Amino acid sequence: MKSKKGAKKRFELTGTGKIKRRKAFFSHILTKKSSKRKRNLKKWEIVTREDQGRIKRLISS
Repeated sequence: MKSKKGAKKRFELTGTGKIKRRKAFFSHILTKKSSKRKRNLKKWEIVTREDQGRIKRLISS
């Protein structure tokens, strides 16, 4: 089965099998956001347990 290329570009698999994702709201209109907020938006986040199975199905090839 083919993987969904859009999902493949947006998510990364960690060494332990969890899925990482980028945070939203960091692409534009950054002038009004504080440095602390922008710094925290740069970090990766682990996908919730409920969504992991759905996303693994999308990114598995």
